[in-house]
Amino acid sequence: MFRWALIPLFLLLFLILGSLIALICQLSYVEFRQVITDPEFHFAIGMSLSTALTSLCLAIILGVPAAWAMARIPFKGHRFIDALLDLPLVTPPLVIGIGLLLLLGNQGPLTGVFPELSRSLFSPLGIIIAQTYVASAIIMRNSLSAFKSVDPAYIQTAQNLGLTPTKTFFLIEIPLCWSALMSGSIIAFSRALGEFGATLMLAGATRLKTETLPMAIYLNIASGDFTLAIGCALVLIAIAITLLFALHRLQRERTTSC
Repeated sequence: MFRWALIPLFLLLFLILGSLIALICQLSYVEFRQVITDPEFHFAIGMSLSTALTSLCLAIILGVPAAWAMARIPFKGHRFIDALLDLPLVTPPLVIGIGLLLLLGNQGPLTGVFPELSRSLFSPLGIIIAQTYVASAIIMRNSLSAFKSVDPAYIQTAQNLGLTPTKTFFLIEIPLCWSALMSGSIIAFSRALGEFGATLMLAGATRLKTETLPMAIYLNIASGDFTLAIGCALVLIAIAITLLFALHRLQRERTTSC
C-alpha cells in the first residue's frame, strides 16, 4: 500500500552508495598505495588525528560540566542560554570561522589580554580551537540529554547517603550516562575530523603546517592532484565508517541494557 515510500529510500541509497563507489573506482590499488606512502598524506593524517583527539578532550572538559550545570542548576535565562548553546550546530562553519577570527585575531577584543593567541592562530592551535568549538556543542547537547534522562531518585538516594554533588556526579551520574556520553564523543570526534570551514578561516590552508585530511583534499584538488585528494577522501570515509559501526554498537548495547 505504501510501496511508493520505497522510491525516496532507494534514491537516498543510490546517492550514498553511488558516490562512495564512484570515489573507490577512481583509484587503482597501485595509486592508493602511492597515496598512503606519500609524506604529505602522513602529515595530514597525523595532524587530523592529533588535533581531533586534543579537541575531543577539550570538548569533554568544557561540554560535560556545562551540560551538567544546565541540567541541574536553575537560573534566570535558562531557556535563552539553552537555545544559544545550539547555535554552533546550525551556524555555517565558514561563519563560525570568521566570527572566531574576529574575536581572537589581531584586531579582536582579546588581543590586549592574550597577545600571543592572535599570533598563534594560523597554526595547529587554530585547528584545535575551531574543532573544539564545533565538538563542544555536540558533546554538550548529548550530555545534557543524558543527564536529564537520569532518574532523580538515584541522585536523591546518593545525597541521602551523604555523597556530595561532586561525588554524586562522578560515582552515580557519569556511570549511568556513560553509554550516551561515549556516543556523543564518537559523533564529536567524527565532526572534528571532518571540520574544514572554520579551520580554513582560523588556521589557514598551508601544506605541511595546518594540513588536515579535509585541508589536503582542498589543497590537492585546487592544485590538480586528484589522486592524493581522492586517497585522503577514502581514508576519511574509512574512518567515518569505523566510527559509525562503533556508534551503532554502543546504541545497541544501550538499548539492550535498558
